[in-house]
Amino acid sequence: MGERPEGMFGGLPVSEIAILVGMIALVIGMITHRGAALEVGIIVMALGVTEVTAREHFSGFRSHATLLAFMPAVIIEALYALVIGVPSQRILLLVPAVPIFLLCYWLLRRHFRVARHARVVGHR
Repeated sequence: MGERPEGMFGGLPVSEIAILVGMIALVIGMITHRGAALEVGIIVMALGVTEVTAREHFSGFRSHATLLAFMPAVIIEALYALVIGVPSQRILLLVPAVPIFLLCYWLLRRHFRVARHARVVGHR
């Protein structure tokens, strides 16, 4: 309902530019086999995507609960692998990630419903 919420920088599409730049760096990293370009591309693209999806989600414009819930779960999983190491049974990597995902998803869906209701009632 209504228009997409405006970004933090007004009409300047900073997040969309970050997604594009990140994608270009990611492709360059994949073609040249340079880890740094690949990592920078993934990080810049993830930041841009996170900003756009969070803005849309928390304003009640469009739900991105699944994508937003995956982000902290993936970060926890990566930290788990870095600190403890990758277990021989990789399924164990899901042990910390699944509860984090489920909790975040539940909270995000709950918040979206409230924001969506406020958005719909505000447009009447």
